Amino acid sequence: MLFSRVKTSGAGFVPPLFGPALAILLVAASALAAPPALDNTQFQALPLERSRQNHLLVRAHINGKPALLGVDSGAPVSAIAITRRKHFGLTALPGSSDLPPRLRINGGFNQVAIVHRLQLGALTLVDEPVVAIDLSGPARSAQEFHEQELDGILGADILFPTQAVLDCEKQILIMKLDPDAPGPVPGVDHHGWRGIPIRVTKGWNLYVDSKLNGKAAQLMLDTGAFTTLIHRPFLREMRLRLRDTPYTSGAVNLDDRGLQLATIQRFSVGTFLVKRKEVGVMDLSGLIHGDLLHGSPPVAGLLGSEFLRRNHGIIDFGTRILYLKL
Repeated sequence: MLFSRVKTSGAGFVPPLFGPALAILLVAASALAAPPALDNTQFQALPLERSRQNHLLVRAHINGKPALLGVDSGAPVSAIAITRRKHFGLTALPGSSDLPPRLRINGGFNQVAIVHRLQLGALTLVDEPVVAIDLSGPARSAQEFHEQELDGILGADILFPTQAVLDCEKQILIMKLDPDAPGPVPGVDHHGWRGIPIRVTKGWNLYVDSKLNGKAAQLMLDTGAFTTLIHRPFLREMRLRLRDTPYTSGAVNLDDRGLQLATIQRFSVGTFLVKRKEVGVMDLSGLIHGDLLHGSPPVAGLLGSEFLRRNHGIIDFGTRILYLKL
């Protein structure tokens, strides 16, 4: 789920959990990765941009008009900013539709609308249902950093059917143009990567098994989260020291909430281990529901963009595997 960038009191300040890697990133945030040449015409590789809020962005066209979308593995359904609904000419669901007229997202209800033509490079989707959501939080953050505001979110409902492969470090999105075409995505080398299975729910939420200082947990795989975020009560039970910060963050239909920091000595995703991992800590209730918080193992938080970029993350939506490499 798309989280707005933490707010700061000083322009250009980099929070400590991002480290120098993001400081370098801010200088070249608008640079585009060169997409690989694909011999198979059934696939396309789209270059992505990375915002100063650490979100991956893709250029698209909605009903013939240019649009900027956040690529968000944590969003089960693609969305358009409610303030842009009229601009893009979205229409209501027809009366004959079997789809629900509204969906519940993070405790709030949002209307479902129809995009008649959604173009992503050479891929054209016709009469694609989306939800109209309030993106005012990310919009305020974009204005703070003098960036273009997002028009919407590209979610799992499109990434899975196109068997997309998202390279979080190289900033490339490979998509299958014909979903019925056989064979794997060409041009992706997994040699030297550690493969971690992704569990996908009926609602298209993605989870990976993890351990935080040996305590089993699940983490939602969320490229919309600017950094890895852990639910505050989970870390309190582990009796880890939490460090206060002056920053806040929020998500769709959720109020801004205070952000703390913690250091996890042994942070593993599947068999992939990172030592002394610094994470963001906040109240994720509303995003993570009670039955998940008390599951076995519980959902403890979000595996965010900063972790995926630093560890060469590749998300394969076709095979449902997360690839990581030190």
